[in-house]
Amino acid sequence: MNSTSTLTRQRVDTFRLAVFLTLFAFIAGAAVSLPAQSLPAQDDALRYDQPSAQAPPTAHNTWTKGAPLPTPVVSSTAALFQDQIYVIGGASASNVIVDDVQIYTPGTKKWSTGVPYPTRIEFAGLAVVNNVLYGFGGTSDGVNPTAAVWSYNATTKKWSSKAPLPTARWGTAAVVEKGIIYIIGGGLDASGNGDLATVESYNPSTNTWKEEAPLLVAGSESAAALFGTTIVVADGATNGGGATGENEAYNAVANQWTTLIPDPLSRYGSCFGAISGKLYAAGGANAPTETEAYQFSTNTWASLTAIPQSTIYPASAVYQSQLYCFGGWASWEGSIINNTQIYQP
Repeated sequence: MNSTSTLTRQRVDTFRLAVFLTLFAFIAGAAVSLPAQSLPAQDDALRYDQPSAQAPPTAHNTWTKGAPLPTPVVSSTAALFQDQIYVIGGASASNVIVDDVQIYTPGTKKWSTGVPYPTRIEFAGLAVVNNVLYGFGGTSDGVNPTAAVWSYNATTKKWSSKAPLPTARWGTAAVVEKGIIYIIGGGLDASGNGDLATVESYNPSTNTWKEEAPLLVAGSESAAALFGTTIVVADGATNGGGATGENEAYNAVANQWTTLIPDPLSRYGSCFGAISGKLYAAGGANAPTETEAYQFSTNTWASLTAIPQSTIYPASAVYQSQLYCFGGWASWEGSIINNTQIYQP
């Protein structure tokens, strides 16, 4: 190989090396000058990569507290009306029967005041049909029952008189089946011997009454609820001044009562309501802290977690599958409590 060829090869290699170094410098410089790609902030990463926060699991067979009653009462009555619970009448701590309408909104846990009941009242029966609230019977003096029937229209905010009960009474059970309100049992007086087996049905559309088949066993201040087309009535005060665990089912089509398995605890004046095929009862005379459930499909009773504050003659209602118990006596003719106690099945 001559010197000219060697020199030419060296120049070519030098040129190639220079080109390589120039390209390397260019590429390296471009890589350094590229803007850094943004990464999600840590909270964004959590937002997209982590599962969404969920409500804690429901604690079943438990009791919780709601906002206390503004005016503590015993022997008041409650009904769910337009997503609020109306607690009507009762006797106050000064042993005065009141016409108060105390309205509880479960969603906000706040109380408000409604249009007063037309008369002072306790032990009335309440029912709701076609967005109208009805009140039946009760007593205004603690001695004599009334036959008065009133309806409340939330739009006009007025109470109106309706056809009176054929049989004046207090402590009745009021249950709605296919738009008809059944007024079941009740008492004529406080003698302990005035309890009734009488059943009368009210048709709101015609404002008329009809006599139905009576209870098999007379009683007042019972727990009652509708399961499908069957009305179940359990417990109650009975003639002779005692309590019963009598449990009966009413078929409105056949106008007939049949006997069910009785409540192991004889009681009356409890907090009660139907939830998912079961009739729940808490507190009441003879069992002021006991909670039970009657399952209609199996005709059986079960004992549950005791109500925290003993109560007799509270008002009660069901809202979103929870049982609400308002006020009552802490013991027989004892202090009147303002508790709102809520049971989660």
